[in-house]
Amino acid sequence: MAKQYETVIGLEVHVELATKTKIFCGCSTEFGGAPNTHTCPVCTGMPGSLPVLNKQVVEYALAVGLATNCKINQYCKFDRKNYFYPDNPQNYQISQLYLPICHDGGIEIETKAGKKTVGIHEIHMEEDAGKLIHDEWEDCSLVDYNRSGVPLIEIVSEPDMRSADEVIAYLDKLRLIIQYLGASDCKLQEGSMRADVNLSVREVGAKEFGTRTEMKNLNSFRAIARAIENERERQIDLLESGESVVQETRRWDDAKEYSYAMRSKEDAQDYRYFPDPDLVPVVISDEWIERVKAAQPELRTEKLERYRKEFDIPAYDAQILTSSKKMADIFEAASAVCGKPKKVSNWLMGETLRLLKEKNQEPEDIAFSPEHLAKLIELTEAGTVNSSVAKEVFAEIFAHDVEPEAYIEEHGLKTVSDEGALQRTVEEIVAANPQSVADYRNGKEKAIGFLVGQTMKAMKGKADPGAVNRLLKELLKG
Repeated sequence: MAKQYETVIGLEVHVELATKTKIFCGCSTEFGGAPNTHTCPVCTGMPGSLPVLNKQVVEYALAVGLATNCKINQYCKFDRKNYFYPDNPQNYQISQLYLPICHDGGIEIETKAGKKTVGIHEIHMEEDAGKLIHDEWEDCSLVDYNRSGVPLIEIVSEPDMRSADEVIAYLDKLRLIIQYLGASDCKLQEGSMRADVNLSVREVGAKEFGTRTEMKNLNSFRAIARAIENERERQIDLLESGESVVQETRRWDDAKEYSYAMRSKEDAQDYRYFPDPDLVPVVISDEWIERVKAAQPELRTEKLERYRKEFDIPAYDAQILTSSKKMADIFEAASAVCGKPKKVSNWLMGETLRLLKEKNQEPEDIAFSPEHLAKLIELTEAGTVNSSVAKEVFAEIFAHDVEPEAYIEEHGLKTVSDEGALQRTVEEIVAANPQSVADYRNGKEKAIGFLVGQTMKAMKGKADPGAVNRLLKELLKG
C-alpha cells in the first residue's frame, strides 16, 4: 500500500507598517518615488549615524499583538542580525531575536473541517532592507535604498497548517485584522505583506517533523497556493525515490511554476546576533497596553455579528462587505445617511464591484463619498431618476465623486413626470410601429418590450419605465 503523507506548514509573514516615516529615522515611507530619494545617513548606514526608534511602530506592533491574542513582552530589546548583502547598507539588520515584543498568540480560522486555531510563535519589529534591481541590458545590479529602514513586523506562526487552503485562510484573516487596525494596507502586489513558507512532509502518524524548506518571493495568494502544492509534490517525490530533502531556502518562479534552490538554510548562529548597542530597551507600561487596547476598532468578526443583528442584509452580502474595511465603512456611513442598508448593499455589491473589476482596482481604491451614494439612493427612491439613469450617474460618482443632485440637474437627467408629454410620445410610438402593436394584440406579450424601449429612446431614457408600460397597455387595449 502506498505511503500517505502529511504536509506541515509554518509561515513567516512580513508586514510593512503604515507609518509616515521609517523605523529609525525621519525619511518618508511612501511607496514609489525616484530611487534613493527617501534616504538619509541613518537608513543608508553611514558611519557615526544613530538610530532613534519611531514610537508609532511600537503602537502598531502592540495593536497587532493584542488583536492576535499574544502575550506582550513589556521589556523588549533590539538585536543586530549580521550579514553582508548589497541591499543591506549597514551589513546588519536591526531586528529582535531574544526578546520580541509579542509571543504565544493565535488566531482562529475556518477550514473545511471546521474551526481551527493557528498558533503565533512571536511577532517582532525590524527594519526592511533596500531593493536590488538587476539590469540584464547593462549587465549590472543597481540598488534602491528607499525601502531600507521601512518598519516591519514579522509574524512567525507555529507549524500548525496542513494545506494550502489553511494557509490562505490564515493569511486572509491576518490581512483583515491588520487592515482593520490601520497598521498596514497589506498590499501583496506592492510588497507591504510578504509571506515566506516553511514546509515539510512526513508520513501520516509520524511524530517527528520532516526536513523543511523555506520558500520566498511569494506575492499573491494564488502564487502561495501553487508554491505549496509544487513543493509538497517535490519533497514526496524525493522521499519516494529514497533521496533526502535538503534544508534550504528556495525561490518560487510563479510564471514557470517552479522553485529553485537559493542557498542552504542558515541557523541563528550564522547571523552572530548580539544586542544593538545604539538602542535602549523598550519598556511597555500596563497603562500603554490598556490605552492601545481601548483604541482597538471593531474587527471583522464582531462586525459580522453586529450586521446580522442590526441590518436586514443577507449573510453573503455581509461577508463581502466586511472583507474590506473601506467597503464596510462606506456601507455604514451611507446607510446612516439614507436609512436604507439593503439598497446601499445592492449598490456596493452590484455596480461598485462591477466597476472595480472593470478598472482592475481594489475596494481600498474607492474614492467616492458615502454621502453621494446615499443621496443617489434617495433620488432614485423618490423617482427623480429612473434606475438606468441612476447607473449612469453612479458611474460618474464612482469616477469623479460628483454631487448627484447637481449632476442630474446640470445634464437634464430628471425623470419626465409630465404625463401629457409622455402620453403624446407613447401615441407617436404606437402609430409608428403597427407590426409590434399587431403582435401584442395577437398575444405576443414580449412585443410590448420593444415599444417600451422605443418610448424610452424617444424620451432619452428620462421616463419612468413603469409609467410607460402602464400607458402603453391602456392605449393597446383599444
